[in-house]
Amino acid sequence: MSHTVVTTTTTTVSDGGIMNLGYTRSLHGMLRIAQVGVLLIAFLCIRCAPGWTDYSAYRYFEVVTLWFFFALLIFLIMYIFGLQGRLVCINWTLTEFLHYVVGALLIFIASIVAAVMSYGYASLVAGSVFGFIATFLMAISIWTSYKVTCGSQTTSADV
Repeated sequence: MSHTVVTTTTTTVSDGGIMNLGYTRSLHGMLRIAQVGVLLIAFLCIRCAPGWTDYSAYRYFEVVTLWFFFALLIFLIMYIFGLQGRLVCINWTLTEFLHYVVGALLIFIASIVAAVMSYGYASLVAGSVFGFIATFLMAISIWTSYKVTCGSQTTSADV
C-alpha cells in the first residue's frame, strides 16, 4: 500500500499593488480569517469569564488559543502582503502543515479540558465550543490543502 501526498496551491491574481486582497476572497484566505476570528472569540470568552482565575486548565486554553491566534494572524498578513514569496529559504507548505496539525491537536485538547471543567458557566462553555469550531476549521484547512490519496497511482513518462 503506497501513500501519495498531493499538495494543491491557490494562486490569486493581484492588481500589482502591495497587498494581495484576492487571497482574502479565496477558500484558504476565508478559512484563515475565520480561524483568526474564532480563536479570538474563544480566548475572549474564557478570559472574560468571572471567577475562574485559579484553574490552570483555562490558563492552558488561553495560552494555546492566543499563540495560534497570533501565528495564524502572521500567516494571514504574510499571504496578504506576499512575503512568503520573498522568503524562499523556508518551506511554507511544510511549515503550514505542521502548524495546522499541532494547532488542531493542542486546541482540541484544550477545548476538551475546558469543556469538562466548565462547571456550567456559560462563557466557559462558549469558549470551549469556539475552541472546537477552531479545531474543525483547522482540520478543514489541512484537508483542503493536503489531500492524501491511498492506493497505487499510475504515472506517465509523458508529463
